[in-house]
Amino acid sequence: MPKVSILVPNYNYARFLDQRLGSIARQTYKDFEIILLDDASTDGSMQVLERFARENHCQLVRNEQNSGSAFKQWNKGLKLATGQYVWIAEADDYADERFLEILVGRLEQNPACGVAYCNSSAVDASGQIIELVQPSMYDVDLTRWRRDFVVSGREECIRYLIRENTIQNASAVVFKRELSDAVGGADESLKLASDWKFWAALLCVSDLAFVAAPLNYFRTHESSVRGQTRTWIQIIEGLQVMKYIVDRLDVPRDALEDLHARLAVVLLHGYVTQRPSAAERARVRELAGSLQFGFSLRAASGFTKQALQAITHRAPRLSMGKMGQT
Repeated sequence: MPKVSILVPNYNYARFLDQRLGSIARQTYKDFEIILLDDASTDGSMQVLERFARENHCQLVRNEQNSGSAFKQWNKGLKLATGQYVWIAEADDYADERFLEILVGRLEQNPACGVAYCNSSAVDASGQIIELVQPSMYDVDLTRWRRDFVVSGREECIRYLIRENTIQNASAVVFKRELSDAVGGADESLKLASDWKFWAALLCVSDLAFVAAPLNYFRTHESSVRGQTRTWIQIIEGLQVMKYIVDRLDVPRDALEDLHARLAVVLLHGYVTQRPSAAERARVRELAGSLQFGFSLRAASGFTKQALQAITHRAPRLSMGKMGQT
């Protein structure tokens, strides 16, 4: 049985596959199986995948019809996986050759950790590095992510993941398969935020290891679900994840008020960006109410600080990572 199952979900990323698959083949850690998952691509992806599968003796599973959901592909791959650990290596990203060696090593060194992830460098369609991917919570000391750490998963959810998907790219993560089985895999009802919810579910029951080295290259380009989805759908799904965390953990009042400050900034940005429908307004009110949304002195102060910093930096967002077009 291999130690790691590498899942490679693909839909119409033929132009990136050679770089992605090459970065897997060159891993210094070799105890793995590769499961290639094609979601009925129409761009020549299958020729690349078939050649790689033949040369590397790995499994290739192709859908005859597009599933419409990257997360359905995740779950399909998870059911086929046999390794102790799983790496979902998205087809348009690529990795440093030491990625598995370092992240698997971190999990082996810390048995209580069910999730390990590293920093990511954002790259454009041609592979040029743009910047280091960072959370956009302006009231948080971002130097935290400049050094390695091991922390309680529950505390990570309460202090950080409740406000933003700080694990912004699945390709940067290795996790224990048994935990994925225990939480039921990814939530296929969510179009964008299922990865965020999945990390939260895993961290509610395990600890987290973080590696500051940018061992993952996170592709940003036009073919993404997030860029084609209404702002208010993104916000509603983010609120659902926040509620999921609040319902499962004992979130202290100060953390809840920090969440309120963050949420106020995101809602303000949403209203400025796009007019919500009546149904979207109603759903937002319902979910915000379940989070006890309101303006305490701490929340008001946090909102003011974040809003001013957002104006001078970049628009606030409920970061949901990047999901390939399906």
